[in-house]
Amino acid sequence: MITEKDILDCIIRIRGKKVMIDRDLAIIYGVTTKRLNEQVKRNLSRFPEDFIFQLTKEEKVELVANCDRFLLLRHATTLPYAFTEHGAVMLACILNSEKAIHANIQIVRVFTAVREMALHNKEMLLKIQQIEQKIGIHDKEIAVIFNTLKKMLEPEPVPKRNRIGFRKED
Repeated sequence: MITEKDILDCIIRIRGKKVMIDRDLAIIYGVTTKRLNEQVKRNLSRFPEDFIFQLTKEEKVELVANCDRFLLLRHATTLPYAFTEHGAVMLACILNSEKAIHANIQIVRVFTAVREMALHNKEMLLKIQQIEQKIGIHDKEIAVIFNTLKKMLEPEPVPKRNRIGFRKED
């Protein structure tokens, strides 16, 4: 049985969206990746651009470099698909099995919890800003505390990585 933590670990950010890769979804739904993608292709009208997109070669390379569980994708001839929350839910409609229905319920719960956490962080940030405006920051020590709280609530930026290897000169 797949737990909500397992699903949460499968959610990654690509192109500024929280998505799940076809390989992970296939494992969760208990089908092969090939079968999952076949069903998607047969039902393309159910998957608009905001539900699914195919990774570029560069995104695939970065995904393999950053996530050990995708090492097998390094030699794959096809580019993986990324499913947004709505795309992952739509999969349950076309993968009509008992396991898909139960997995779908867990996926919806996890995405909802992630959305609520993000909303809670925004609310906290707004409250901190309101308190700052009310009391006015005259004391440097209090200003440091508020700045630290703001940094803790902001999402961590993804560091830009330098490419390894030889570079072709123009």
